[in-house]
This record gives sequence, structure tokens and C-alpha cells, in this order.
Amino acid sequence: MVSIHLTTFIKAPVERVFDLCRNTTVYKKALEGRSENLSASAGGILVNAGDTITLSAKHLAKTRVITARVMEMTIPEKFVEEQVKGDMKSFRHEHHFKPVENGTLVIDLVEMEEPRDAVGGVLGKLFMKNYFEKLLNKRNALIKLYAESEKWRAVMG
Repeated sequence: MVSIHLTTFIKAPVERVFDLCRNTTVYKKALEGRSENLSASAGGILVNAGDTITLSAKHLAKTRVITARVMEMTIPEKFVEEQVKGDMKSFRHEHHFKPVENGTLVIDLVEMEEPRDAVGGVLGKLFMKNYFEKLLNKRNALIKLYAESEKWRAVMG
């Protein structure tokens, strides 16, 4: 089992940060220039409880896929995604939002197990944590950039 715990301070109201974190347009922008693709079942640009998010990426000569469902959502405090289909043995991502003086703390808690196949299992143990930390840090930096400026208005529809 691999665990990731990231905390990001964003100088913006919790409601704005929460919505940017569940905004599929922002997440797709965070993936630009990488070999990943994102799709979501959301009816609009914001994912809600029950929606699915699918991330696919080519690693180790194989396209890896995780389809996660938003299992819990308490606006604007928390939402939780869990893998319902995919290459990983398990994947769970909790997004927590805490209003603080002058902004919001975003806390990402991720627990996952390596891919099911033998090669992915061995190499996943070595590279998976670093890969997901980089992806989440890039996404959080983009959310921070949007939330702390007027850019958020352009992606919120």
C-alpha cells in the first residue's frame, strides 16, 4: 500500500477552491503536455457524487486506466473518489478543504496499491508514489494559480 499526504495553501475562499478541484476543465489543463487523458461522466464541468472520472496513461508499454467514482461529497468540505474499475489493485483519493485565515488548506490523502499485472506490480512499487505526487502537485499549482487570480472565472462557466 502506498500513501500520499499533500497539503496546499491557497489564498482564496473555500467554495472557489472546492469547485476548482472538482472542475474537469482544470484537471484536463493540468494533464496538458503529459501522456494522460481524463474523461468524466459529469453532466457539466463539475463532478458530483456518483459521477465517474477515468484517467488513462501509457506506462510500461501499456495503457493504464483508473475509473473512480465520487463516493462521497460534502460541499465545500470534502469529496472522495474510489476506483471502481482499472489496473490498480485499489485506489482511494480523499480531498479535504479547510477554511483558514486568508484562504483554504487543501489536503489530499491518497491510498493505492500497485497495478495487478506482474511488471506493473514490481515497477509500480518503485515509481507510483512519485508519479502521483508530481501529478497532484501540478494540479494543485494550477488550482492555486486560477483561484488566486481572476482566471477562475474563465473555467467556471
